[in-house]
Amino acid sequence: MLKEFKTFIMRGNVVDLAVGIVIGAAFGAIVNSFVSDVLMPPIGLLLGNVDFGNLFVVLKEGATSAPYDSLAAAKAAGAVTINYGVFINALISFLIVAAAIFFFIVRPLNQMAAKQKAKEAAAVSAAPTTKDCPYCATSIPVKAKKCPNCTSGL
Repeated sequence: MLKEFKTFIMRGNVVDLAVGIVIGAAFGAIVNSFVSDVLMPPIGLLLGNVDFGNLFVVLKEGATSAPYDSLAAAKAAGAVTINYGVFINALISFLIVAAAIFFFIVRPLNQMAAKQKAKEAAAVSAAPTTKDCPYCATSIPVKAKKCPNCTSGL
């Protein structure tokens, strides 16, 4: 059983999948940092000093009563909140990851597949469709078994 498991784990596609997941998680962390630390502060500044990480709605007050200065203060007080600013950050992170995957993986793969398909189509169209009959020297289809002009077997 362990030998079978080792064989399963060491197959190329399982290892590739594991590497892809690790790299994807690292890329996700980079994108999350980019969104929350680089992209959203200037956008918040342009919108009037809005900190998207601290946009929330209090559903139920905690031990101390509202208003809370930040999301951390609301959580520390035990308030129940809807954190729509965090959701906006996550949504923008998702859109950036999706765009990166589309432009750097999906689109180049589609272009390579289209080029390969065009090469295959050119190779098929370049193949001869006719041949000459060895007996009467007339042009006949390549797949012909008998010449339609001299009726000789090919």
